[in-house]
Amino acid sequence: VQLQASGGGLVQAGDSLRLSCAASGRAFSGYAMGWFRQAPGKEREFVAALSRTGGSTYYADAVKGRFSISRDNAKNTGYLQMSSLKPEDTAVYYCAADRDAFYTGGVSTSPREWIYWGQGTLVTVSS
Repeated sequence: VQLQASGGGLVQAGDSLRLSCAASGRAFSGYAMGWFRQAPGKEREFVAALSRTGGSTYYADAVKGRFSISRDNAKNTGYLQMSSLKPEDTAVYYCAADRDAFYTGGVSTSPREWIYWGQGTLVTVSS
């Protein structure tokens, strides 16, 4: 499956932004989807994940309550709604997909365990 992330930009602290992840090539509904981010000089980190049907979600503690992950399988598109943005949210955001990311009671939060990746979209939050 091919993924393309979009929707990044420059916003001010407290603003909202919605990222999109368009999937093509194979049925998007067959994959769990996730969002990761990588700030300058830091490793790529887990942000959020959503199961194939949307029934299970996981969030990193840093974004819990501010970000919301969703998907529209009919449109082969996933989303990350970001609210109350902070300067520390500044990063390149990547969407990812994998068939086996979810397991009983949890989700893979290591980028190494996700197979398919989009190209990334830059989010810059000014103070």
